[in-house]
Amino acid sequence: MQNTRILLNQRPVGTPSDECWKLETVELPELNENEVLVKTEYLSIDPAMRGWMNEGKSYIKPVELGEVMRALGIGEVIASKNEKYNVGDHVSSALGVQQYAISEGKDFVKVDPNIFPLPAYLGTLGMSGLTAYFGLLDTGMPQEGETVVVSGAAGAVGSVVGQIAKIKGCRVVGIAGGQDKCDYVVNELGFDACIDYKAASLWKNLKEACPAGVDVYFDNVGGEILDTVLTLINKKARIVICGAISQYNSTQREGPKNYLSLLVNRARMEGIVVFDNAANYGVAVAQMAKWIKEGKLNANFHIEEGGVKAFPSVLGKLFAGENTGKMVLKMTE
Repeated sequence: MQNTRILLNQRPVGTPSDECWKLETVELPELNENEVLVKTEYLSIDPAMRGWMNEGKSYIKPVELGEVMRALGIGEVIASKNEKYNVGDHVSSALGVQQYAISEGKDFVKVDPNIFPLPAYLGTLGMSGLTAYFGLLDTGMPQEGETVVVSGAAGAVGSVVGQIAKIKGCRVVGIAGGQDKCDYVVNELGFDACIDYKAASLWKNLKEACPAGVDVYFDNVGGEILDTVLTLINKKARIVICGAISQYNSTQREGPKNYLSLLVNRARMEGIVVFDNAANYGVAVAQMAKWIKEGKLNANFHIEEGGVKAFPSVLGKLFAGENTGKMVLKMTE
């Protein structure tokens, strides 16, 4: 059996180019004892992938040159020499950008397609949903009646953050790119307002939407938007740094210019990495699954097709902001 996969061929400078990838097809080896063969069905397409391609210290080891590109995925067990996993089981794990993955299954999580669609386990019930849950509730600590602002509000993490904040009784204002996304955030996700950062006067529109100031800001984008929100924060505000997608492909990254607002307002800015909360994943997933079943949480996802070969272009679509909800690559061509 042959396995088509994508390797990291060179490290990007700025936006990843075609030269960063190497497509190859290899023969799959025979399974050893305790190993499992998984056929990949869906891959999670995440902004974090850009950081994984960089060399240097980070919260996770970078992908090495010549390695299969790291990606979280869901697949079906099609052969097993491990008593914990049977043929037909569906599992979630870091399967990589490849048609098939062989593993001893130590980090596998079984998922049930009869309860939720498989892509939901990569989005709201996966790492992006968990990031939203812990980042907002444990780091942002919103209180009923407070104003929560979320950038990247139509994306995989931001869309969940805003919905959880509404469940907790907050006023929620999103920031997104384009009127269609803003309409989606308000009409389908239930935010109180959403500001189009591509329109004129982000500061004016955001101030009007947050007449009582900003108590919690969940930042997914960094750059100018972070600077703008910092001018509107209240005393003891909490700023959650989840990502900075506006900076990932920049060769000259910019930090916050208005950081003295943290001093003036005795506010706190703190980063969130979901892996720090691994011990409580089960509790969070159970709670979010309950909210989905109760109709309080919308688990939307955006599916792209094309399989392994489509990965570079789909990753580009993510950074171009072409998704609403969690972006997932379907691996069948």
